[in-house]
Amino acid sequence: MAEPITKKILLVEDEPMLSNLLKGRLERDGFQVIQAHDGDEALVDLKKDKFDLMLLDIILPKMSGFEVMESMRSDPNAENVPVVIVSNLGQEGDIQRGQMLGAVGYFIKAQLSIEELVGKIKEFFSESK
Repeated sequence: MAEPITKKILLVEDEPMLSNLLKGRLERDGFQVIQAHDGDEALVDLKKDKFDLMLLDIILPKMSGFEVMESMRSDPNAENVPVVIVSNLGQEGDIQRGQMLGAVGYFIKAQLSIEELVGKIKEFFSESK
C-alpha cells in the first residue's frame, strides 16, 4: 500500500507560542508545517514552495493577512492555495472581506480550541479529495 501523501501547510502566525503549539499539534497528525511570522515571510514562502493549505492570521507585522491574500491573487504559485483565516478579528465586515478575498474558512481564535481547529483542517482535506 502506498504511503499517504503528506499535506503541507503554511502557518502564518506572529504569536510564537500559538504558532509553535499549532505546528506541533498538526505535525503529530502527520501534516508538514512551515511557519511564517509575518506577511512578507508568508509571500516569500509561497514563492519558493507549494502548499496544500495556508492558515492565516489577519493582524500581522509588516503586512496584514488581507494584504497577503490580495498579493496571492497575482502570484501563479500562490493563487490556488486554499486559505483558512484564523484570527481574533471577528467583526462581520472582516469575515465578509476574508470570504470576498477567497478564504475557504474563517475561524475566530477565542471561539476555537487547537483540537477543534485541527479537526476542521482534517475535515477540509477529507472533503477536498
